[in-house]
Amino acid sequence: MEVLSSRMILRPGDHDRSVRFYRDTLGLAIHREFPGGTVFFLGQGLLEVSGSGGAGPSEDQMLWLQVRDVVETVDELRGRGVEVLAEPVRQPWGLIEGTVADPDGMRIVLVQVPPEHPLRADTRAG
Repeated sequence: MEVLSSRMILRPGDHDRSVRFYRDTLGLAIHREFPGGTVFFLGQGLLEVSGSGGAGPSEDQMLWLQVRDVVETVDELRGRGVEVLAEPVRQPWGLIEGTVADPDGMRIVLVQVPPEHPLRADTRAG
């Protein structure tokens, strides 16, 4: 299989509320809009908010977003009225993670990769 493009699709309970959250509260830039949907840039990925959902997100689903400073980001979002589900803490795997929720309860894991973490290692042959 050759993957040419990808995106995560959310079916929110209230489309306009979710678009405002991702656009205005999180500050994500819009990639494109179409009748009934908005696609946002997510770093190297895309997030589409379209249609409407019913039951809300599963506990097994979450959005993972890497940020430069997770403590600062969580504090900033808290100040904007975003529900904080978990304060930033270093996890056993070495990443610093905090969790917030979107208006439908989708968990958004905010991740900071510390300088000493293997994800930052230069793997080029020296």
